[in-house]
Amino acid sequence: MTQNGQALTRTQVTIRLGRRTVTGEHHPGTTVLETARTLGLTPPSSCEAGNCATCMARLEEGSAPMRANDVLEQDDLDEGWVLTCQAVPEGPSVSVVYE
Repeated sequence: MTQNGQALTRTQVTIRLGRRTVTGEHHPGTTVLETARTLGLTPPSSCEAGNCATCMARLEEGSAPMRANDVLEQDDLDEGWVLTCQAVPEGPSVSVVYE
């Protein structure tokens, strides 16, 4: 698939929630939380605005910049925590674990 003459690379997202691990293709513009739901998981969530940390998970592989973050401290970010309602997967693969 191409856009403006450039090949588009789809990101493969792997999500572990409890005893289930699923992998699927990320749809551009959607968050990790939305991807988890599309893949049949029911991850924890509440505000979906980056304010409560209910949806927080650890990023184990790849990159998923957050649109907003009103709750995680720098120490949390350094340990790999992201708010999945705000984290948008980037690159060839992303892996997150809800703990």
